Amino acid sequence: MLHNIRVVLVNTSHPGNIGGAARAMKNMGLSRLVLVDPEDFPSVEALARASGADDLLANAQVVNTLEEALVGCSLVLGTSARDRRIPWPLLDPRECGRATVEQVQQGGEVALVFGREYAGLTNEELQRCQFHVHIPSDPDFSSLNLAAAVQVLTYEVRMAWLAAEGKPSKTEKLETTAMLNAVPVTMDELELFYGHLQSTLVEIGFLDPEKPRHLMSRLRRLYGRSGISKLEMNILRGILTETQKAARGEIQKRRDS
Repeated sequence: MLHNIRVVLVNTSHPGNIGGAARAMKNMGLSRLVLVDPEDFPSVEALARASGADDLLANAQVVNTLEEALVGCSLVLGTSARDRRIPWPLLDPRECGRATVEQVQQGGEVALVFGREYAGLTNEELQRCQFHVHIPSDPDFSSLNLAAAVQVLTYEVRMAWLAAEGKPSKTEKLETTAMLNAVPVTMDELELFYGHLQSTLVEIGFLDPEKPRHLMSRLRRLYGRSGISKLEMNILRGILTETQKAARGEIQKRRDS
């Protein structure tokens, strides 16, 4: 589905920006780059800035006019940084992402069009777009680098695509020490922990066994709702063991010897 989305760069003057845009696209899973009358391409600088997205540059389509770049597209979204007093439908990047994915889900092709570094798209070029997209940057410093603008819109496209596909937008990072971090602790392991915790609290004088005041009940409730994993339990038990050693003076004796 993402293959039906093309990023169109119009009359780009700096080849490094072409490479940076290609890298931004590949980060977000897009692969179709169309260059309209670039001033310097192919370029070693573009390759350097692509940082591994060389395949996008190698397969980039180079055309002379915006009309050629938009052939076959059913939805065209043009980035606009300036208020040109044109009463045109305006989207923010998030709306752009959703509109793009909705269109390709229906089998259409979409173009995300970006203008020149120094002047953006002309009014005539913007009028070839059904929607204008404005990135709401800080008005005191609103100018975005071309590759950064591509990154913003392609990120929103990816987020909308992940949502449409029912795919997670974040992944849980497993600790490299062991898969134990993903395995929940069992009830019998919890009971051993509670026994260890109680004896430690008594030993350091925090819990008076004659006047417990529901302390252990409250701690059971606290740890019971924490979703402790086996790896986390090992850490907790290790802390309790070292606490007991410190209470008995074993750690100090070890340091003095």
